[in-house]
Amino acid sequence: MTKRIQITSVLPEAYKSVASLHKVVQQAAADAGLAPTLLELVRIRASQINGCSYCIDTHSRDALKLGESQRRLLLLPAWRESGLFTEAERVALALTEEVTRLSETRDVPDALYEEATQVFTEEQYVAVMWTIGVINMLNRFGVPSHKPLPEQVS
Repeated sequence: MTKRIQITSVLPEAYKSVASLHKVVQQAAADAGLAPTLLELVRIRASQINGCSYCIDTHSRDALKLGESQRRLLLLPAWRESGLFTEAERVALALTEEVTRLSETRDVPDALYEEATQVFTEEQYVAVMWTIGVINMLNRFGVPSHKPLPEQVS
């Protein structure tokens, strides 16, 4: 793989701002009562769609530390068929796929929006959407930079 300029390293002030945004969104999600594992599933699924190996690795390890099962992580690409995910997780993952593929989908379908606003409070919905937006932004820096994986972690 061709070594490339690390976009987030060359302009560290901008990356610090994104990291700060991530913290604000994470706190809003916690304040809204969202499970940290749900947010990690969102980050992993968006990163899978975008092909960001660095973020898949990072957020999978974070999810495992939070107690997420290896089985559910392995089945995340097939979440619809697995039956292993809660209603809230299923809605969050559906939103993740629609928003991550926005250039193809063009919108969140009304039926999904209605379901999401039935499952989540307004604050939770907003936190999920911001989580999706932030991870997609980070994926768009990691993928074209060919951000290298950290050394193998045991």
